[in-house]
Amino acid sequence: MIQAASAIINGKAVSGDGPEVALLNPTTEEKLTGFAEAGADLVDQAAQAARAAFRDGRWRNKSVEERQKVLRRIADALEARTDELAEIETSNTGIPITQTRGRHVGRAAHNFRFFADYIGQTAGQLYDQAPEHLTFVRRQPVGVAALIAPWNAPIALGSMKIAAAIAFGNSCVMKPSEIAPLSIQRIVEIIHEAGLPEGVVNLVNGRGATTGDALVRHPETNVVSFTGGTVTGRTILATAGSLLKPGVMELGGKSANIIFDSADYERALDGALLGIFTNNGQQCLAGSRILVQKSIADRFIEEFVARAQRLKIGSPFDTSTNLGPVITANQRDRVLGFVDIATAGGGKLLTGGRKAPGFEKGYFVEPTVVLAADPRAKVCQEEIFGPFATILTFETPDEAFAIANDSSFGLVSYVWTEDHYLALRAQEELEAGVVWINTPMMRELRAPFSGWKDSGVGAQSGRDCEAFYTNQKTVTMSRHPLNLPKLGK
Repeated sequence: MIQAASAIINGKAVSGDGPEVALLNPTTEEKLTGFAEAGADLVDQAAQAARAAFRDGRWRNKSVEERQKVLRRIADALEARTDELAEIETSNTGIPITQTRGRHVGRAAHNFRFFADYIGQTAGQLYDQAPEHLTFVRRQPVGVAALIAPWNAPIALGSMKIAAAIAFGNSCVMKPSEIAPLSIQRIVEIIHEAGLPEGVVNLVNGRGATTGDALVRHPETNVVSFTGGTVTGRTILATAGSLLKPGVMELGGKSANIIFDSADYERALDGALLGIFTNNGQQCLAGSRILVQKSIADRFIEEFVARAQRLKIGSPFDTSTNLGPVITANQRDRVLGFVDIATAGGGKLLTGGRKAPGFEKGYFVEPTVVLAADPRAKVCQEEIFGPFATILTFETPDEAFAIANDSSFGLVSYVWTEDHYLALRAQEELEAGVVWINTPMMRELRAPFSGWKDSGVGAQSGRDCEAFYTNQKTVTMSRHPLNLPKLGK
């Protein structure tokens, strides 16, 4: 297992002298490793290293073609280490190995290839309408990006931030979650092995209130990209805003998964199970509020519960496992705490709601399904972030849209219907940054991924990342020598 470092600065592991942060295996509860938290001094060293690399142009001054070659080498190197990275991710997070190996590492490689392709097609703008002048607009890298990644999908989401930031010529300092830093640390090592100049990508490990806050506040960081909880995102954005630093925040969700009676029933049932129980239910874009039209509700609920009860809970290294452990004991207790909240609010527990039996160790939670009585109940409004599905029923599309939109979140929505007119109406009515119709989660990097309301600020896509990680500059030139007024002559 990889040994955690306090930081990686200029391509080299650095030890700090902060308090130890222990990393536990969520399957066995045994200690994986630990690290001394990076304090303000190490954050300063990392930020200064990133600034020095940016200032001397060792990366930003390379041609697009040279940057593309390195980005593609990184993608190849990540794919070549798929098994190693998947094992690290699964050990640290409890996500089933079939998902880390099958999706997460592949997504990381795709992130670097996507941005390699994207920068080869970018173009400036030219305005030649003015008879005396030509004006063109170009974009230049912003400088140093502060990147803060979440614990629920570190490889996929952390690599997206790094790839986007460096593709446009920036340097960066990455801070992974303090409870799941190992896979990102290994990615940073692989990035250097693939030939990225030292100092372009640096890493600091530590808690948000210490290491993260120092990184956001550091005078050498120009922009902040964060993925995580809404409460933390508010704090980060307020701090960044007070320093006039732009920020992109990808935050929480309580996404509605609407099953109309016009749906392909079996496909909708499969999609609903995937939408809440993959990644151990720990996804901001999980379809955690399942809205079922009453004409099919009894059948759907019965079969959904039966399928949930048959999910295999076990070691995430077992390729037949559907659900591994949630990431920490605190997360397990938080998820289970919503059972009493649900029943107190009039909900009915249909299955689960307890620690999974048969495990002496590990943070295993049974897949839990609750039938809610009121869309305003706390269990329907707060993000639970675990294998916990809340089911609501509705009569008409108007009622479904009203329930779906009655939320402080607006990250994604799912719609299942074979009626294309209803699908078109749904995408118009739903208050969410992304609407998936007749498909489980799918990330199209060419298109914006953004949250409405409490689910985020800003967006991520090729074009959106270009806008965020670059500054635009307008240049105007005279077409010929101008006959200027001669003041004071």
